[in-house]
Amino acid sequence: MNAVLTWDDVATACLALPGTTEAVSSRGRRRWLVRGKTFVRDRPLHLTDLAELGDAAPTGPILVAYLPDEGARRAMVAAEPEVYFTTAHFDGQPIVQARLEALDARSLTELIAEAWASRAPRGLLGEHPIEEA
Repeated sequence: MNAVLTWDDVATACLALPGTTEAVSSRGRRRWLVRGKTFVRDRPLHLTDLAELGDAAPTGPILVAYLPDEGARRAMVAAEPEVYFTTAHFDGQPIVQARLEALDARSLTELIAEAWASRAPRGLLGEHPIEEA
């Protein structure tokens, strides 16, 4: 069995990417930015999310990640609904929510790399392309 990942594991993976910084909100929620643009963040479910998801609402930490487009989000949710999901709050946005405790180290690293690449400026991405696994 894989070890349960933590926000420190997320930080390590994010900060390994060029141009990345970490910010912490006044509520203690962490987010990672590439040249000032958020690409991954901690976002607990809000009351409207909980009402929408009902009994299917996860209870653990939720990671939010940007993706290249909504098609990528739909594919991820369809392929692994036990890991990835979305709520109406993110309709029309290329963002996926993930149950942090359901991710393994490899899927976390891949998700973070994809999120970083979707938000990084072209020049930075050109200098540091993400390799496909």
